[in-house]
Amino acid sequence: MLEITRRHPKALSPAGLRPADAPGWLDDTAAPHIDNPYLHGLFAPIVHERGFDRLEVEGELPRDLFGAYFRNGPNARYGPLNRYHWFDGDGMVHGIWFEDGEARYRNRWIETRGHRLEREKGAAIWPGVLGPFDFDLPLGPLKDTANTDLITVGDRLFALWYESGELYELDPHTLETRGPTRLDDRVRGEGRVPRRISAHSKADPATGDFIFFGYGDRPPYMRYGVLRADGRLHTTDITLPGPRRPHDIGVTPDYSILHDFPMFFDPEYFARTGKRVPLFHRDVPTRYGVIPRFGGDADVKWFEFEPCYMLHVVNCWQDGDDVVMVGCRTDDPSLKPDPADGRIAAMLSGIKLQANLYEWRMNTATGATAERKLDAINAEFPMIDDRRMGRRNRYAYLQDIPYEIPATFEGLIKADLETGARQRFTYGPGIYGSEAPFAARAGADGEDDGYVITFVTDTHDWSSACWVFDAQDITAGPVAKVKIPQRIPAGFHATWMAGAQLPAR
Repeated sequence: MLEITRRHPKALSPAGLRPADAPGWLDDTAAPHIDNPYLHGLFAPIVHERGFDRLEVEGELPRDLFGAYFRNGPNARYGPLNRYHWFDGDGMVHGIWFEDGEARYRNRWIETRGHRLEREKGAAIWPGVLGPFDFDLPLGPLKDTANTDLITVGDRLFALWYESGELYELDPHTLETRGPTRLDDRVRGEGRVPRRISAHSKADPATGDFIFFGYGDRPPYMRYGVLRADGRLHTTDITLPGPRRPHDIGVTPDYSILHDFPMFFDPEYFARTGKRVPLFHRDVPTRYGVIPRFGGDADVKWFEFEPCYMLHVVNCWQDGDDVVMVGCRTDDPSLKPDPADGRIAAMLSGIKLQANLYEWRMNTATGATAERKLDAINAEFPMIDDRRMGRRNRYAYLQDIPYEIPATFEGLIKADLETGARQRFTYGPGIYGSEAPFAARAGADGEDDGYVITFVTDTHDWSSACWVFDAQDITAGPVAKVKIPQRIPAGFHATWMAGAQLPAR
């Protein structure tokens, strides 16, 4: 087993320390000279799947906190074949379950098709998102890692991949992979759920509808669909000018909002070299397509806005004839490579997290548009009370991201979208958090009557914990800190599954 103890950029290891467990890989194929910021420090993969019951708690866990907090993220199992990018890591889910004032934890790799093939070989097969792309590889040039998001559909838990991948179902009690599924067991009548869908497809808690989209490099460049709670399936192709990389989708009771950003690669260069080099086209407007939830391509109304990019939607709602979308907007997603270290710049590509809360309005009757910045705080990975998805909400919970340290979360922000007020809690020097979902208090009606939950890792001693905040006053700090007996690396998205959703064992 190789240990990852090489040097790495100070910006990606704020305390300049190494993990106490000196994490490495599970085989002997990795090169000991590998020096990559996303294989060290806060981002270093861990090598064990573990489970712990009755975790030690500092403070007191609320007895009305009932459910499970799950967080997904990249965790490379084998040494890379080429330049490693953080997005390449195999999916690993960390889960913590709360009930009657106690907590238990476990983590597991997501057993994707690609993960299983590499495990059989005992080494990496795919070069990763930085290429080069080999279309003769099994399953295609990229490995679907299912490492990006987690979504609950009723009492089922799924892991998804940002590049449009398969739905991998996980056991919500053990995190064991039940295998890829297309939700076809729910479909009544003709049709099948597409095999590959985007990581940020949505489940409407008010109706039970599953709203999804996928995209690709060849026509049709986007496919949109809805699987109703009663099993009826609706799908349609969406006309786009070329291959795009929309990351998210907006949802209201009557509409979905599709994204077409001026950030796309040159298809001719891709066809000639097999390399996808994304470029930001400053002279091309951002477009949002408002489609009735069960509409077709001809029903899409496109609205143009100032050029920008957006990774994540906060929420959407209807205000008369206006469709309103709030999200985390990046003015210019282009990266400015450091000429002194182009290699590190390439590794960082695609992880520029410089975004502000922003609002777009689209009038479906007149075609009028309006847009405005809501604040200047650099914040991303937004979460809301899921019961308000698609309906006007007041509060959002975001991660405070330092400009100088990419892809690290140094604090929690509670944003009041009505008054503009902000609550802010900094985790502490060298302590970094995870996406923090809202968990409603049992029997609560108020939108912030509940808790906000996050995993944190302290880079001074490489200890990890789960912190629980009272959502009404996050500035007071966590009401409970649950100690996790192993380090949790930095990751991507998270979800909360209420106890009432958890299926009976």
